[in-house]
Amino acid sequence: MAKAKELAELIGTSEEVEQFKKAEKLIQAHERVQTLISAIKKKQKEIVAFETFQNKVMVEKIEQEIAALQDELDEIPLVTEFQQSQSDINYLLQLVVSVIRDTVAGKVNVESGSEPAAASGYGE
Repeated sequence: MAKAKELAELIGTSEEVEQFKKAEKLIQAHERVQTLISAIKKKQKEIVAFETFQNKVMVEKIEQEIAALQDELDEIPLVTEFQQSQSDINYLLQLVVSVIRDTVAGKVNVESGSEPAAASGYGE
């Protein structure tokens, strides 16, 4: 477990994570971005309410409003940078998991997850 914590510390100080933290702080401080995010969240709650009342016309109208707000949000360069930093971290984590899985699989016979595991006899 100490090695896992060491790996987590290394990942936590990686360039990708540093970029993400920087972008996240800028996003949190960007008034227009926060206003758009709040508006989208509010509209999402409205959709849930109108779905409860089975009001499809209002649901469609609000979905269009959300799409317009999302488009505006996506046009802000800082948002694009933030999304890219999220993507970079996800890629890094997937890469680390793949390397660990492949290394362990090379030492022991481990299922890759693509095929169902053989019945273990437990809980059956």
